[in-house]
Amino acid sequence: MNRIFGREKPREAPQNLTDVIKGVDNRADSIDGKIAKLDVELKKYKDQMVKMREGPAKNNVKQKALRVLKQKKMYESQVDSLRQQAFNMEQTNFATQSLKDTQATIVAMKAGVKTMQKEINKLNIDQIEDLQDEITDMLELHEELQGALGRTYGMPEIDDDELQAELDALGDEIALDEDTSYLDEVKAPAAPIKEPGTDSLPNKDGVLVDEFGLPQIPA
Repeated sequence: MNRIFGREKPREAPQNLTDVIKGVDNRADSIDGKIAKLDVELKKYKDQMVKMREGPAKNNVKQKALRVLKQKKMYESQVDSLRQQAFNMEQTNFATQSLKDTQATIVAMKAGVKTMQKEINKLNIDQIEDLQDEITDMLELHEELQGALGRTYGMPEIDDDELQAELDALGDEIALDEDTSYLDEVKAPAAPIKEPGTDSLPNKDGVLVDEFGLPQIPA
């Protein structure tokens, strides 16, 4: 059968858009190189024409310069076309990649939702509430145990009014302790006004005092 109809030619795989863009850019770069060479040649002809007089020779150089300028314009047009093609393909490639990214995002989100549903199905709200109740009971029991361990023994029952009265009395005692006005009424004896062992001398009030400044008792 293959001998009669021949084998079907294998289909070529479609080119990657990125590779096509790269090829177009390379062609545009190659033409830019040709334009640069034409610019050098064109400058040479311009310099020649500046130094030449009008005549057949100058016209001949001018024709060459016009030919080079025409080629340059043609190449520039080709470069502009190639750059525009590359830009259009880049925009298409960007849009295509964005669509792929969006599709991948949607797939990932769907997978995430399924996983969430699967995990939620493993949970039971009644069990969670029961667990919370158990924790509350355990905490209350813990407080009761702490209260039992902190209980005091052998303490007499004291009336609150008696405690308040004792506290007020304690405040009065503290106030009296801090009051030092009574010390102002007690005056220390004056310092001796003469050396010990000397005869008694009157003080400033005319009273005879001993060597310590104390009033002398009459003999």
